[in-house]
Amino acid sequence: STHPCFLFLSLDRALSTISLRVILFFIAFVGYCLYVWHIHQKYDHIPGPPRDNFLLGHIPTFRREMNSDRVIHDRFLEWTEKYGPVYRINTFHTVSLVVSCPEATKEILMSPKYSKDPLAYKRIFHLFGLRFLGNGLVTAVDHDTWYKQRRIMDPAFSSSYLRGLMDTFNERAECLMQHLEVIAEERTIANMHRMVNCVTLDVICKVAFGVDLDLLKHPDSPFPNAIDLCLQGMIQDIRDPFFRHSPWNRKKVREIQEAVKLLRTTGAKWINQRRKAVENAEDVPKDILTKILKTAGKQAPMNEDFHVINVLFLGQETTASQLSFAIMELGRHPEILKRTKEEVDEVLGTRRDVLYEDLGKLTYLTQVSWEMSYSLPLYISKVFLINVSSKVFSSYITSRMEKFFKDPLKFDPERFHPDASKPYFSYYPFSLGPRSCLGQTFSQMEAKVVLTKFLQRFDFSLVPGQSFDIKDTGSLRPRSGVLCTIKHCAKSTF
Repeated sequence: STHPCFLFLSLDRALSTISLRVILFFIAFVGYCLYVWHIHQKYDHIPGPPRDNFLLGHIPTFRREMNSDRVIHDRFLEWTEKYGPVYRINTFHTVSLVVSCPEATKEILMSPKYSKDPLAYKRIFHLFGLRFLGNGLVTAVDHDTWYKQRRIMDPAFSSSYLRGLMDTFNERAECLMQHLEVIAEERTIANMHRMVNCVTLDVICKVAFGVDLDLLKHPDSPFPNAIDLCLQGMIQDIRDPFFRHSPWNRKKVREIQEAVKLLRTTGAKWINQRRKAVENAEDVPKDILTKILKTAGKQAPMNEDFHVINVLFLGQETTASQLSFAIMELGRHPEILKRTKEEVDEVLGTRRDVLYEDLGKLTYLTQVSWEMSYSLPLYISKVFLINVSSKVFSSYITSRMEKFFKDPLKFDPERFHPDASKPYFSYYPFSLGPRSCLGQTFSQMEAKVVLTKFLQRFDFSLVPGQSFDIKDTGSLRPRSGVLCTIKHCAKSTF
């Protein structure tokens, strides 16, 4: 057996090692606290809400807002109104400045010399340990990397190219109309957000990747749920750094990881199959993926970052939410609904399909669409790194401020009448400058086609008692899903 002296010696060494580690940890912790104190001293001359905690800063407030199911951007709006056009928020040793000043917005968003904050966008490069958005258009911090990708993507989202997608927009919108006809005949309740979410995902998969999901007929498809889970995970990870470490969230984290794997492996499969088909000079669909591959040529390597998940997220979820809120607000404002339907009838008559030329004639419906983008901007915020601190710009905040807009919470399409004065760098639902949303035209075209066909064919009313509040799931969506009763228009011949 081991001699007791050796046991005591081993125990003494172990205790010494533990003591040394505790001392080193204590020194490191004190050093970190001193650094946090230094950061506070450096930036505390800037106004801002009181910190909840010396180390955590405002993280406890963010967690309370999320747990109470509030829209966290409303808290930022309250702070803006109280502390002014530039105020600070603290998280650990980092400081972010929330900016609502139009002059600063113009200077920073319109110039390519300011880079995105790598720390902020690193949070969605990976998601819970798995590569998520990767080094795509949304997350690329280096301007040259982003610019190369943007040049390859631009031709696939030009107005001239998108014009050729009108048949697909009409085809998928027609599937929704047929589904709504059944609902109208059976006199059941329509969850409009769920259905337009299916349609917008169908559209983006068809026109971008040549894939037919037909989600209205196959509601058990894993893709909508996977996208929803990834949105939830993304926003939880950004706002609550402790979420991934909580034992109570392990099941949710695993579900999100599986969703990320599904989207990325599917994206890699679609890209690799199409790349081989293009290289072998096979007949391929004339969709966005083919256009990108042919444009790229030898300019840049093509991988699954480029940009399946980026397109799925930004091309689908935001358009679905915009359509849902438009239907909800039209249902709440009968006079605006009546005027919009009259314009649709005047432009389309009894014609089934919407032509590209029709989109320019639907001026009031366009105002309705822009009003929804104003009320619920698709790009809620952007984060740039300037002089060490992050600068956060939020169209959600500026679009709700009386100093920039009269009656900002009123649903008022006249705000975007062609002759109305344009807001000065306080309205940017698709962002601004060189990094503005690539899919802006795509989103607006798709939304107009779906909404036009819906208003032409059906009358609807909102189910009483439902909530009209906003649900924050990473993107903003109607809390109750926009529940409607649907019936055929009296004059409809379809």
